[in-house]
Amino acid sequence: MTVIAKVWIEPDCITCNACEDICPEVFIVGDDTSMIVAEARQDGTLDMNEGKNPLIVAIGTELGELIVEAAEACPVEVIKFEEAGGAEPAAQEVEVVAEVAAEVAPAAVEVSAGVSEAMASLLAQDRSLTILFGSQTGNAAGLAEKTGKLAEKYGLTANVADMDGFDAGAMAASKRLLIITSTWGEGEHPDNAESLWNTVNSGNPGMGSVSYSVCAIGDTSYDEFCKAGLDWDEKLESLSAKRVHDIVLCDVDFDAPWQVWVHDALSKIACVDESGTLLEDLIPEMIDYASDTGEELDDGDFTPGAISKDDIAFTLSLFRYSPETSSQGWDYIACASPEHASVQDLLISIRDDVDSSLAFRQGNSPGSMTTGLKANGHIVLADSVSIGSLVNDGGELKLEPLPGHPVVRDLVVDQSKFQETRTKAKPWLRADPRDGEYLLSGAPIGTMEPAVAASLHARGSTASDLLNQGMSDCLEYDPDYYGPGIVHRLWMRAEDPRVGVKQRKELLKTIQGEGGVWNETDLSAITRHGSDGRLVANEMRSARSTLLTEFKFAGKSGSHIKWFSRTVKWSGTLNETVLAAATLGPVRMLLNAPATIRMALGFTRTGGPLARDLQGWLAPGKMPLIVNKTVDKQYEVKAIYDAMDRRF
Repeated sequence: MTVIAKVWIEPDCITCNACEDICPEVFIVGDDTSMIVAEARQDGTLDMNEGKNPLIVAIGTELGELIVEAAEACPVEVIKFEEAGGAEPAAQEVEVVAEVAAEVAPAAVEVSAGVSEAMASLLAQDRSLTILFGSQTGNAAGLAEKTGKLAEKYGLTANVADMDGFDAGAMAASKRLLIITSTWGEGEHPDNAESLWNTVNSGNPGMGSVSYSVCAIGDTSYDEFCKAGLDWDEKLESLSAKRVHDIVLCDVDFDAPWQVWVHDALSKIACVDESGTLLEDLIPEMIDYASDTGEELDDGDFTPGAISKDDIAFTLSLFRYSPETSSQGWDYIACASPEHASVQDLLISIRDDVDSSLAFRQGNSPGSMTTGLKANGHIVLADSVSIGSLVNDGGELKLEPLPGHPVVRDLVVDQSKFQETRTKAKPWLRADPRDGEYLLSGAPIGTMEPAVAASLHARGSTASDLLNQGMSDCLEYDPDYYGPGIVHRLWMRAEDPRVGVKQRKELLKTIQGEGGVWNETDLSAITRHGSDGRLVANEMRSARSTLLTEFKFAGKSGSHIKWFSRTVKWSGTLNETVLAAATLGPVRMLLNAPATIRMALGFTRTGGPLARDLQGWLAPGKMPLIVNKTVDKQYEVKAIYDAMDRRF
C-alpha cells in the first residue's frame, strides 16, 4: 500500500487535466497550472504547494496509489511526491525551523470571559476584511459603508473601497472579500467597476486564498437581472476563490434581502482564520458574539432589523447497517437544531451524545466531496447543506448512504468501485499534435478559444463525479453500468477539442457500448437532483443524440427504432403489416419477400380480416416465420425514442 506524505507541482505545467481526472480529490486544474486542493492539505491552502506542506493523513493513505498514478500520467512530469517514511530533514535544518518558528510564534491569547478558547484564538489573528462596491447611483456604496460598520461587531477590521482604481493584486491577496455591486443598463458593470472587472477577467489572477460572498443589486424589469453581481460570483469561483455564503440577488427594494445577506455573510466570513479555513463550528458562537456587543451604528437613518434563525424540531430517520451481522434498519430520533446548522453538525451531535457507533464520513472543510449522502431524496454534501434547507419544523429528515455504492457501515460507502470503473473508462486527455503556443521555458502548450473553453467548463462544472454517480436510480441494479458521473465525464472529454481524433472515437465507442449511456433507463430521475442533475442529464441526452448519428443506429434496438420511425413517417399510421417487414432492414426485407407478400395480401395474424387470419391457421406453410429477431432490451428502445428529438 502506497502512502503519500507530500505532493507538489513544479513549474511548466501544461494544464492537460490528466491529474484532476485521475484524482480530483487532490488535484485541480486552473487557468495556468494544476494545484493541490486545500481540502487535501494540512495547511488548508490552494496553490502548487511549492512549500511542500504535508497532506492530510487520511488523504495520503486512501488516495496514495491514485496520486502516484496521476504523477505518472503527467506528460511533462511536473507532479512530484514524497512517500510516508521518507528521509527526515537533517538535524540542523530542524533546529533552524524550530528557531524561526519560535521567533514568529504569537504571544499567548488571554481567553475573554464568555468566549471559548477557539474563538479567542480566532479573534487574535489577522481580522482584515475587504469590502468592494460597484455603484452607479450610490446604492451599493451606501450598503458597503453600512456593511463595514456592522463588520466591527464581528471583530473584523473592514476596508471599504471603491472598485475604481482598486488593485487586482490586492484583491487576490485579500483573505476575506465581500462584493456589493449594482448592474447598469442591459447587464453592464457600473462605470466605477469596469476597469477592475476587465483587469481580473483578462489577467485571471489566482484567488485560491480568498474567501468571499457577493450581494448583487438589480431590477427585475430588465432581462439581465443582477448580471454584474452574477459575473463576479462566477468569476471568483472560477479563479478558485472559496464562496462562504451564496450570492443574494436584490431587486429595487434591496434593503430587506441585504439585511439577511449581511448577517449570514459576516457571521461566516468572520469565522475564516488566517490560513483561509472556514471554522464552521464557531459560526453559532460568532453570531452570539456579534449580538452581545451592544454597539449601535452611528448612522442615524439606518437601524438594522433583528435577524435570527430559530431552532426547529423534527424527526430524524437514520439508516443503519452493521457489517458484522449483515443487518440493516432505521433509527428514529427526535431532534431540535438551529436551521443554519449543517447535516454534518447534526451527525456529530448524535455520535457524541446519542450513539458513539454511528459511522459517517466527516469533511475537513465545507465542500468535502467524500461527505456525500442522500437527504430527503436529494444528493447533498453533509458538511455544506443546512438542515433548514431540507426539513421544516415538525417534519422528517431522512438520511441514507450515497446510492450506487456498496455500504460499508451506516452512512459510509465503499468508493473503490467508482475509482476502478473510472480507471477502466480512461476519461483523461490524450491529444494529437496541433498548433499552439510556448511557455517562457520553451515547453509547448495548446490553445483554445475563450468562448469554447468557457462553454466546455460550464457543461462539465458539477460538484463531483462521485456525487453524480448517486443520482441514478438504476446504477445499483445494473453491475455493468458505468454510472452518470463517469459517462458525463467521458462525454465532456469527447467534446474537448484538445482530444485526439483516435481517442475521441474510443471515447464514443465506450459511451455507446455496454455500460455506457444507453444503460441509463430514466434520465428524469437524474434531473430531480437540482442544477447538477439537470446539467448531467442534458449532456447525456446530447451524447445520445450524437451517438445515434455516429453509429447509425447500431444494434437491434437502434435498427428497430429507425425503421419503426420511418414506417410511421411514410404511412402516416402504425401499419403492423408494413412495420413487420420494414423493421427487418432493406436486405432482410427482400429475403423475406414471400412472407411480406402474403401478409400484404391478407394472410396475416396481425391485422388482416378474421377470415384471412383463419386461413393462415388452416393452411400450414402459408405464413412463414419472419426472420426478424426480437428486441430484448426494451429500456434501450425507450432511451433511443427519448433521444430522437423528433428527427424523423
